[in-house]
Amino acid sequence: MSPNTTSRASARLRLTVLAAVPVLLFSAACGGDDSAGGAGKSDEIASVPETTTASPSARNDTTPSTRPAGKSAFYDAQMDYVRCMRVKGGYKDFPDPKLSGHLDWGKVEEISSRPGQMEAAKGGKNGVCVDELQKVMLAEPKRDQQKDYESMLAHAKCMRDNGVSRFTNPTMSGGNAQPGGDPNPASPTIDHDSPAYKQAREACKTKLLDGLDGMQ
Repeated sequence: MSPNTTSRASARLRLTVLAAVPVLLFSAACGGDDSAGGAGKSDEIASVPETTTASPSARNDTTPSTRPAGKSAFYDAQMDYVRCMRVKGGYKDFPDPKLSGHLDWGKVEEISSRPGQMEAAKGGKNGVCVDELQKVMLAEPKRDQQKDYESMLAHAKCMRDNGVSRFTNPTMSGGNAQPGGDPNPASPTIDHDSPAYKQAREACKTKLLDGLDGMQ
């Protein structure tokens, strides 16, 4: 992707980069980087069984916010990852996880969009924090794939309703929800830097469940 494709380009790294590095997050959950599903597909919601997924998250460095109840193992793993990213990965401003435990991908995307900073979205420089990232993947609580699919479908429809006509629907593969978005993420056809696109993103951001931000 071109350097001037900012936050949303880095969001695609959650799929394209991590699919190429099997030990990283989402490799098990997404089953690859298949973002198929055209804008012309039906918006009807298909019923699918609930399966376990793994989404990216993080852990902090300098005694951040209090650990949320009921999320201890997941949150602790994420805090370890953030500490590693700050100390070893070369990203001193790597963000704290949300109280839910999920990584704040909006902030990570801001960092990884900077020139030469793409490693912020893939385990640090030279993959130095891959081990911590893998522990996050293993610790994440089970997600409801049907609800994730419905959330991404509602978001895709919202994006098209707000002027991004090429935004594709999510799909299901092997019982896992896979994101939609740009019809050709390897060579984007949607201008993610345009005012119209950014306006649509802002209007539709609440459609995505926690942990899905940055997925499409």
